[in-house]
Amino acid sequence: MVFIAILIGCIIGALMGMNAPIIPYSLSGYLAISIIAALDSVFGGIASVVKENFDLKIFVSGFFGNAILSILLTYLGERLNVDIYLAAIVVFVGRMFVNLAIVRRYYIDKWTSKIKTIKKEENKEN
Repeated sequence: MVFIAILIGCIIGALMGMNAPIIPYSLSGYLAISIIAALDSVFGGIASVVKENFDLKIFVSGFFGNAILSILLTYLGERLNVDIYLAAIVVFVGRMFVNLAIVRRYYIDKWTSKIKTIKKEENKEN
């Protein structure tokens, strides 16, 4: 079922990408930072699912809140002629790596315990 949802999402994304207008260079920085903020929220959501404390309200508010805050920081930095958006990038990317590490450790532990269980069952049969 998840595979079908991913496939449908990829098809919709590809169709929208082919028919979407080209984003002007002056707005590309805003889009880039908002995508990084949204990805941070997605990785945080995946990590919270792994830790079994996912809350949809927190995810949605974080998703849009992070994106809006990062866009505002980029705008403010542009007006002040200071690259404030770099601070947002460092924070969001740092959190993405932490959340990815949580997910990675979870699946490595799960895989390792499954292998140990299989080996124990094989030893009991012998």
